[in-house]
Amino acid sequence: MSSEVKRPKKLYYRIGEVSAITGVPSYVLRFWEGEFPSIKPQRTDSGQRLYRPVDVERICEIKDLLHRQKFTIQGARQFLRRREKLPSDDLWEALESVKKELRAIRKLLR
Repeated sequence: MSSEVKRPKKLYYRIGEVSAITGVPSYVLRFWEGEFPSIKPQRTDSGQRLYRPVDVERICEIKDLLHRQKFTIQGARQFLRRREKLPSDDLWEALESVKKELRAIRKLLR
C-alpha cells in the first residue's frame, strides 16, 4: 500500500511535498489532521507543518481506508483506534516466551 509510493528519504516533509507524494490536496491533509489524532505534524517557528515519514505512511493508510475501502471518516478512525489497541503477533510471542521462562524459574524454586 504505502510502501508502493516512491518518495525521497527525508526526516521531514512540508505539506506541499506530502500532498504531491500522497495525491491528497493540502486542505484535505489539514482537515484529516483534526479528524485523526495520529497525524501530528510538528510546527516550525513560522507555523509551517513538518510531517515525519510515519505521518506520511499514516496518511497513505487513511487514504486507502477512505478511498479504496470506502470507510467513512468515523469508521476509519475507529478501525485505526482498535488496531492500535491490539498487540502485534511479535508481542504475543515475546509474552509466551517470558511465561515459559517464569514457569521454569518457578519450577526451579520449588
